[in-house]
Amino acid sequence: MEQDVLLDVRDLHVEFRTRDGVAKAVNGVSYSVAAGRTLAVLGESGSGKSVTAQAVMGILDSPPGFVTGGQVLFRGKDLLTAGEEERRKIRGARLAMIFQDALSALNPVMTVGAQLAEMYEVHRGATRKDARAQAVRLMDRVRIPAAKERVNDYPHQFSGGMRQRIMIAMALALEPDLIIADEPTTALDVTVQAQVMDLLAELQREFTMGLILITHDLGVVADVADDIAVMYAGRIVETAPVHELYRAPAHPYTRGLLDSIPRLDRKGAELYAIKGLPPSLTAIPAGCPFHPRCPRAQDVCRTDRPPLFAVAPGRTSACHFWKDTLDDAR
Repeated sequence: MEQDVLLDVRDLHVEFRTRDGVAKAVNGVSYSVAAGRTLAVLGESGSGKSVTAQAVMGILDSPPGFVTGGQVLFRGKDLLTAGEEERRKIRGARLAMIFQDALSALNPVMTVGAQLAEMYEVHRGATRKDARAQAVRLMDRVRIPAAKERVNDYPHQFSGGMRQRIMIAMALALEPDLIIADEPTTALDVTVQAQVMDLLAELQREFTMGLILITHDLGVVADVADDIAVMYAGRIVETAPVHELYRAPAHPYTRGLLDSIPRLDRKGAELYAIKGLPPSLTAIPAGCPFHPRCPRAQDVCRTDRPPLFAVAPGRTSACHFWKDTLDDAR
C-alpha cells in the first residue's frame, strides 16, 4: 500500500531581493513527507532550511522574499497557486508550524490560555467557555503542571521549556495532518531538549501526523527521524533513511557534520570542524557550492554542479565522488 503523502515540495526556488543583490536562498529543493513519518532537514545556519518552511507555510516576508519557482503540494493541492482564503483555512487547521523562538512567537500581552483558546474560537466557532476548557486540556496534554491554575499566566511567567510546550500545544490544537517544527529545541538545555523531542514523537504517534523537523543538530534527530535531507547553500545535497545516513554518509558535507558531533570515546581529542564558512547567497560559487570547503574537491567540482545522484533506493547525493565518500565511510 502506497504511503499517504501529505506534503510534496517540487523544485522550490526562493530569492531575497536586497540592496546588496539577489540572495538565492532556496535553489531547487524537493522533498516529500508521508503520514506518520518524520523528515529531518539538517544544515548549518543560512542553508535555507527555515526559508523553505516559511515558503511552504506562505509566511515569507515579501518583499524582500519571493518564491520564483516550484510547487508546494499539500494533499495534491498546490499551495503556491491557491488563494489566500484557502491557504488560511489550511494553515493551523491542517498544516501547522512550531517556531524556534517561543518568546517572540507568543503574544506577550495575552495569557497563554487566551492564545490557545483563540484557535478554537476562530477556526471551530467554540464558545469562550468551551475554548478555555480545550486550552486547559491541551496544556495538560503537553504536560504543563497545574494547567488549570496556569492557564491565566503570561508567556514570560513560563520557563523556556514550558513555553516550547505551549508552542507545541498551539500547533496541535486543531489536530493538523502535518507539523513543521523549526529548531524546536534551540536554547534549551540537553535534558529539556530530550523531553521536548520525546513529547513530539509521542504526539506524532498518537495522531499519525507527518513531521518536518528543522535543525542543525544531528544529535537531536538520531532517535526520532525516519528520513533526513541535508541542505547546503539552498540545495539538498543528500537524502537518506536516518540509520543509513549515520552509518555511511554519501556526501563530504554530511560526513563533516557527523564528524563534528562530540563523542564520549574521543575525550580529550580536538573537536573537528568543517573548515571555512558557507558561501554568500548573493555569490554562490560555480560548480558544487561546497567545493571551497571540501577535502575531496577536484577540478570537475569547481566547474560542474553535481545533480542528485541515485546512491541506492531512497538515497541520493549531490557529489561527483559519492562512491568514494561512501566507501570511505563504510
